[in-house]
Amino acid sequence: MPKAFGIADWIGRLGAWLLILGISVTVIVSVLLPRLAGATPYVILTGSMRPAMPPGTLVVVKPVDPDKISIGDVVTYQLESGMPTVVTHRVIAKGIDGRGKSLFQFKGDANNSPDAKWVLAAQIKGERWYYVPYLGYVTSLITGNERHLAIVAVVSFLLLYAVYMFVGAGRDRVRKRTRATTGTMPAPASHRREIDKEGAHV
Repeated sequence: MPKAFGIADWIGRLGAWLLILGISVTVIVSVLLPRLAGATPYVILTGSMRPAMPPGTLVVVKPVDPDKISIGDVVTYQLESGMPTVVTHRVIAKGIDGRGKSLFQFKGDANNSPDAKWVLAAQIKGERWYYVPYLGYVTSLITGNERHLAIVAVVSFLLLYAVYMFVGAGRDRVRKRTRATTGTMPAPASHRREIDKEGAHV
């Protein structure tokens, strides 16, 4: 029975640590790292970038100089200049308009034809830095102020739970050492003689 309890306790702790690790990685990848690097996270909503970036993919883009964008780069751009709606597709061609301004043509990896319009440099939001398939489904549940509050809550919980786990593990080790010491320490010789005498009288 004690052995079974020990295994169950070990499995429970392993599951708790895996949960902590998963939450920590999610927060770091989707919020903290982009914020520290000046990048922006977006969520892929369509299947135009399959198979690498299916719907629900979290894609993080960093600001980029339009002159350094090359054919084959994956870039996020505004459908209309100054508007919030964006698309993340691959650059398939570059050009210059009549006023000498750079133009870019995009296409989704899973699409059969290029995007309808050429894109101005002013519409470029950034180049893909990294992406994590399906993580966007989790991060899309919280936005704006809720995301900030969620970060504080998650980080606080992780720190408190980590302290609790470490303290509990340390307490268990102390108890085990105490039990091992008291269980293996031989009785003093004088005490053994007294026990022998009492046994002889009996």
